[in-house]
Order: sequence, then structure tokens, then C-alpha cells
Amino acid sequence: MASANEQHTTDEPDSRRTSPAGGGSTPPEREFRAHELAAAAGITTRTLRFYRERKLLPPPRREGRIAWYDAHHLARLRSITALLSRGHTLGGIADLLDAFEKGRDARSAAEVMGLDSAVVTPFSEETPVRLTPEELADYFQGQVTVDNLAASLDIGYVAIDGDEFVHTSRRLLDGSAELVAKGIPLADVLEAGRALRERTDEIAALFARLFRTHLLPRQESSDPAALNDLLTRVAPSARQIVEAELGLALDRRVRAELEDWLSDHRTEREERDRADGSES
Repeated sequence: MASANEQHTTDEPDSRRTSPAGGGSTPPEREFRAHELAAAAGITTRTLRFYRERKLLPPPRREGRIAWYDAHHLARLRSITALLSRGHTLGGIADLLDAFEKGRDARSAAEVMGLDSAVVTPFSEETPVRLTPEELADYFQGQVTVDNLAASLDIGYVAIDGDEFVHTSRRLLDGSAELVAKGIPLADVLEAGRALRERTDEIAALFARLFRTHLLPRQESSDPAALNDLLTRVAPSARQIVEAELGLALDRRVRAELEDWLSDHRTEREERDRADGSES
């Protein structure tokens, strides 16, 4: 049975749209009464109250004795339902959602992707990906823990925009997910990503110093458009050198690891053969 705050009354509308502060052309945001929100999310009002008691939902806006919910509450409920269907516990969901909320205070998606700058850098050519919390969990086979989420936010792989995650790179997302699918724990993938980020920042610093020392002094204009044109012309050469060096380094290091592994494997096999021969 609904509480007094949630009972339908004849002198209040079931739902309404709030006007944007200060007017303007922004479409008004719909607000829901508790029973409407529950119906839209496909749950009961009893379940809604339970989620509120467990702090899985942020508090509603109150107008007297009436609680008003918005699209953010609806998105949160849908995420909870989806995560539960994927085997997550309520405790784990609560921790994830708490980390999600704290992530709102981190760098914005625009800042992480450099979209807040007037200078357009053409080096990465990466495509960002928008994901709901449950879609992100699906990508990494249930390994999106609070610690892993915090690490992803800290490295700058993901940012939070509204009720969604924004991953900065489709290639990084797919590559990381593939490593996890092959059996490497997400925590280890992220730790490797952090180390790789530190080293690639050092490599990028080498090119940035070359750029500033030898190219910028010859640049007659400081207009962002002129700088963007200069970057566009030098980017292919920088990427070509880095990709070539990385490929050569991977060849060297992986070949050395394979040779070491094969040597150990041969030694173990020879020892087994000797042991079998002495027993016969």
C-alpha cells in the first residue's frame, strides 16, 4: 500500500513538466509522482520505497508532502533493474552507483577528451563511446567493481556525463574488453593501461618539445586555426614514427618472452624425460 506521500490525489497532476530556470528554449523536464515513476521503471511502489531506503536513489524533490522524481531517477532505476538481472547484488550495485555519483565530481567528459580547448589536436582520431552503467558492466563480464571504476576515472579512460559513461576511445574500450574476455583480469588491464599512459605521456613530451623548439618559433600567427593547420601537417609523421617504434619494441620484447618461455618449457620436458628414464 502506498504511503501518504505516494497516494494519488485529485488536486495534483500525476506528472508535470518543470520550466527551465530563467525561461529560455530548453525543453522542460518531466517530473513523476512515485507511482508513475515505478510504473515507468517496471517496478512496484514497494520496491521503489525499498530502493530509497537502501540509498540506491538520490532524494526526490519535495513540494509539501509530495515527492517529485525526474528522468535521472528513472535512468537510475532502469540501471538497477538491468544490473540485478545480470547477477549483481544490491550491495554491489549500491557501491557502484556511489562511485558513479562521486565520479560526477571528477573531470568532465569534455575536459577528458580535450573538447574544452580552442586548439583541435589531430593526433588520436579516437571515437568516444557513450555507455549506460549496465552496458559498461556487460563489456567487462561483471568485473566493473568500485576499484576498477575508480581506476578508469582516474586514468581518464571514462568520464561521466549525465546518467551515462563516456569512454574516450572505441579502440581502447574494445581492446581492453577483448583482453578481459581472453582471461586477463580487468584490474591488471587497467594497471597496464596506467603504466602505458605514463610512458606514452613521456613519448608525447618528446614530440611536444620538438614541436615547441623548432616549429612554433617559425609560426607567424598564434591564431588557433593556423596552429590547427600546422598540427594537421605534422601529425602523420609523428604517428608514423611512434607506431613504427612501438611495433619494433613489441617484436623485441614479446620475442624475448616467448624464447624464455620455450626455454623453460624445454627444460621442464627434459627433466621429466630424465625422471621417466631413471624409473624404467
